[in-house]
Amino acid sequence: MSKKLFIGSSLLSKEQTGSVEFQISHLTNRVLKLTDHLKFHDKDYSSQRGLLKILGKRKRLLSYLSKTNLTSYETLINKLNIRKLKNR
Repeated sequence: MSKKLFIGSSLLSKEQTGSVEFQISHLTNRVLKLTDHLKFHDKDYSSQRGLLKILGKRKRLLSYLSKTNLTSYETLINKLNIRKLKNR
């Protein structure tokens, strides 16, 4: 799914494409696409590296969102069906 189609089908409005919530949902979409790709191409190491970079960025954004707006973090976690961050 291209970014323009993702923005159109997103639950957030088109004006909020720079928001943390949109960035996390967009990265989650990319993670799902890459994991599906890696099921068939398990030796594609450059895609594995890209997936790890995307996961790290999503983790940092989730950490930021949990510190700044906990209610938005909780609703986004439930909507995207991803795990909560581990506390250190």
